[in-house]
Order: sequence, then C-alpha cells, then structure tokens
Amino acid sequence: MAADLLVPARLNAPGNTGTPGPADSGRDLERRARNINPGGWAIESQRPISTILGSCVAVCLYDPKLRLGGMNHFLLPSGNRRGLNDQDIVLHGDYAMEVLRNALFARGASDGRLVAKAFGGGNVLNAIKMAIGTRNAEFARQWLQREGIPLLAEDMGGTWSRKVVFDPLTGYAFCRRTAIQQPEAIANADAENAYEKSLLTGSKPSAGTEKKIELF
Repeated sequence: MAADLLVPARLNAPGNTGTPGPADSGRDLERRARNINPGGWAIESQRPISTILGSCVAVCLYDPKLRLGGMNHFLLPSGNRRGLNDQDIVLHGDYAMEVLRNALFARGASDGRLVAKAFGGGNVLNAIKMAIGTRNAEFARQWLQREGIPLLAEDMGGTWSRKVVFDPLTGYAFCRRTAIQQPEAIANADAENAYEKSLLTGSKPSAGTEKKIELF
C-alpha cells in the first residue's frame, strides 16, 4: 500500500492569514473531529469536521467573518426525489448543497461572504462509463459557480480515496490521499453503481452494498 499523501490547503479568505502551528496539524484536528458519513452534513464553529471519500464529494462552505463553516458528503450529483426517504434524498448533491447552505444561513452566515472548498470525486476505475466521481466533481463546480460562491481550492479527481478534515475556526482543511488497490476499487465501484441503481429504481440495496459504501 502506498503511503498517505497529506495535502494541506487553506481557504484563502479575509482574516485567515499565517500558517497553522503544530497544535493545528491535520492529524491533531483529525483526532478531535466530528465525522460525517455519506448523506451527512455538519455545521461547526469550534470542532473540526471530517469524512472519508472515494467517488463521493464533500463541499466545505465557510463564512470567514463568523468563523463558521460546514461540510456535506454526497454520493450522486442529482436525481429524482420522488419516492425517496429523507436519508436517500440528502445523498444527492443538489439537495445536500441546499441543506448545508440553508443551515449556515440559519446560524447567521451571509451569502455574500461564503467561500467554498471541494474534495473527492475520485475515479476508482477509469474504465467505468460515466464515472460517478467525475459527475460529482463537475456538479460541485457548476453548482458553486451558478450560486456565485467562490471555489477557492479543490482536490478532486484522480484514482484516490481521501480523508478530509476541515477546521471551521481557522478555515484550514487537510486532505490525505491514499492510493486505492485494484480489488478494492472494483468492489467499491460495483457497490456505488448498485446503490445508484437502487435509488433510481426504488429498490433496497443489499446489506453488503451499504457496508461497502460506508467504507468511503
């Protein structure tokens, strides 16, 4: 297994200057972080937020004046919501983005101050037609552009899984890339395709599929 590659990156917004010290390292933040799963989202002003991604995408939205930020984690770019329960609906990017932004507004964030950062969208198998990861990454960029929210930094695409930790107190985020081995890539790609099909057809995915999805 290849060693993890730690990619620190900062939301370059007003008021966020300087370099994080040792106490604010990615691994220290990771130990204290609130983790979110696929379909999850969180708003924090003090505690870091983390998630693990494959073809899924996580978008961080941040208000630098309030030092308030949030993260979501979606599996698919968009879809027909008819017949879906609340948990399945939020797996779609179009809904996940609205939920996250509205939750920030409810805490006093301003639309004119929001900035963004996006992670994930890995193509774990290049041969998959209409790769889910590529579609998720394109959706995130297009949604942010349409809504006028600057995408200040991103780490999307490639054949990586990622562990992301976002610190809303400082606006810093850390992304650790991990190379995906071929058997794991095949299993997870099959699981994600099966889950997408289940959402489109209204059928319930198998327990094994749900378990594999959670690994990302």
